[in-house]
Amino acid sequence: MTAPTRKDLDALQQIVGDKGLLEPGEDLVSYENCVRYGAGKAAFVVRPASSAETSKVMAYCMGQGIVLVPQSGNTGLVGASTPDGTGQQGVLSFDRLTGTATSDGTTSNVSGANDKIIFDEENRSVTVGAGVRLSDLNAFLAPKGYVFPIDLGADPRIGGMIATNTGGARFLRYGDVRQNTLGVKVVLADEAGTELDFMSGLRKDNTGIDWKHLFIGTTGTLGVVTEAVLNVQRLPQQSAAALLVPRDEAAVLKLLLEMEQRCDSQLTAFEGMSAEAMAAAFDHVPSLRNPFPGGDLPDYVLLVELSRTWAMREGEQTLDELLEIVLAEIWEDEEAPLENAFIGRPEEMWALRHALSEGVKHAGKLVAFDVSFRRGDLMKFRAFMAEELPKRFPDVRICDFGHVGDGGLHFNLAIAKDDPRLNDETFIPDLRDWVVKIVVEKYHGSFSAEHAIGRSNQSFYYEYTPEKVKELAAGMKALISPNDIGVVKLG
Repeated sequence: MTAPTRKDLDALQQIVGDKGLLEPGEDLVSYENCVRYGAGKAAFVVRPASSAETSKVMAYCMGQGIVLVPQSGNTGLVGASTPDGTGQQGVLSFDRLTGTATSDGTTSNVSGANDKIIFDEENRSVTVGAGVRLSDLNAFLAPKGYVFPIDLGADPRIGGMIATNTGGARFLRYGDVRQNTLGVKVVLADEAGTELDFMSGLRKDNTGIDWKHLFIGTTGTLGVVTEAVLNVQRLPQQSAAALLVPRDEAAVLKLLLEMEQRCDSQLTAFEGMSAEAMAAAFDHVPSLRNPFPGGDLPDYVLLVELSRTWAMREGEQTLDELLEIVLAEIWEDEEAPLENAFIGRPEEMWALRHALSEGVKHAGKLVAFDVSFRRGDLMKFRAFMAEELPKRFPDVRICDFGHVGDGGLHFNLAIAKDDPRLNDETFIPDLRDWVVKIVVEKYHGSFSAEHAIGRSNQSFYYEYTPEKVKELAAGMKALISPNDIGVVKLG
């Protein structure tokens, strides 16, 4: 790693212009501090405005041995997008990477989100720059009757979503970013700043390796995504939601299977929320409406949503009516997996679900895990942790919630900020190691469901990835993007 010089900064400024380079002494705080882990010190922040400029920046820095850390919206939770503390790494920001190249090679990047996106209704797709925010994309699509269906609590940029293969709360219906990415344009970490175009937008193409998938979920280590072609879905025109209280934890999977059988593709979401997570949300956002009698929170609650993409037809059964009938049928089951149900306004129920993440952040010192399991093991893991965690780590609150429908779980542990164990530098690492060991070794799950790899879980990648797989990854990295980029190591 080479420390950038004045000459290097001048050369980068020649590429990106005055607006494209931030130097030490300017306000770099927002680029140096991650949401949760990994604050560092940036040598500079370079902000190219096109894929072509990104290529030139990459070529220059790789040729000089300058390490760049790709940074999209900096909303990640595993410390993958911020520089280290040496002050020698530069941040490659997607802030201005919001345009798309036209057929003549120029870049369309007119001010205003609506001018940054190319919509193809016939192909049901959009072409976007990697720096476009999810909210801007969906604000552009909504009047046209479409949506990019990755539902998140944060507002990331598209490049980061691709680099981490984001899932979200409606994965059950729409899948993750990988399933909704039709093409990418990438710049490799080599001394040529090689630009590769896989932007055909085809939904079927079996003429060899489907190269775009190498750059989805690999955190930018194999190349930086600068543009993308995304699949979009019809915007739902009808929806209904309910909060379900299962008879017990064993009944959760039965409820999921029953809902899938009776509602099929109209089932959009099946989310789980623990009492501790909901309590943290209500404490942090007093304006949230508590729908439970007397305000008493059940131990575990399921948020289910049904949706349709067409407008209500005359004489058609409403989704509220369908949901009531389905729940009545489930209640008639001999084993009665359902204890209680509350049908209400979808926006109010989703307000509670989306407040959970912010709520648990304020519940104490947060130790967070983004893990996944086969669907049948998620509740078994929760039951195991409820019994064993207090024995090994007393007074650590489990504030979990997650995507029961796809086996994903945000397993959050809150520790009182005045807990003396926080003064022991081994306490949190020991806690993290034990939880991940249970996830991977006992339940054969993943230590990173949808946040990819970063500083906070690099050691788990080294420990739980087979040596041969690491060798193959290192070989692929050396072949495709041989220079150092980012903070993640796959080899």
